[in-house]
Amino acid sequence: MALLEVLLLKPVENLGAEGDQVKVRAGFARNFLLPQKIALPVSQANRKHIEHLQKARTQREARELEVAQAEVGKLTDVKLVFAVKTGEGGKMFGAVTAADVAAKLAENGIEIDRKKVHLPHGSVKGLGVHIAHVKLHNTITHELEFEVISENPIEEPKEEPEETGKRKGKKRPYRKDADAETAPDAPAPAAESVPAEPAAAPEATVAAATAAA
Repeated sequence: MALLEVLLLKPVENLGAEGDQVKVRAGFARNFLLPQKIALPVSQANRKHIEHLQKARTQREARELEVAQAEVGKLTDVKLVFAVKTGEGGKMFGAVTAADVAAKLAENGIEIDRKKVHLPHGSVKGLGVHIAHVKLHNTITHELEFEVISENPIEEPKEEPEETGKRKGKKRPYRKDADAETAPDAPAPAAESVPAEPAAAPEATVAAATAAA
């Protein structure tokens, strides 16, 4: 990958500030930095600009620090409140984002780039007091407190009725013991038939037989 050393004339995020000599991809230099007059190719003739650029950089950073300190005072005094729609149990519809915080600050006369506002836990999706980090300067990050409230009365969550008896539409699980208890009585086994003993002969018949003998 071809690299080109350039002298920055203006600050470039994640690259450097005016007066810095940095190496970048040749295509990035030719297509962006040089045409936009953000940088110059490093040469013996251009090195004479370094002292002037560094002096300008020092003055710029001093001004930015002064502005940042003034903004800290404004942010300390401002009170941000977001009124949102909520449903049952205070559950929010939607969320509060970093862009929303920047827009609310603008409504209060404080212009802050949205990219400088950071929500440490992501978009806010709950009521209450929250914190946003606002980066005002390389050395200054302000913790901005804001509150999210419900714009409508909060509905209490509905209590589910306790279940009594059997659940409609659901079969009871099979239990062997239960089935035995609820099954109809089985018919009693039939008694075994016993042959009847022969009846005894009448006494008269016995007497007649004896006389004949």
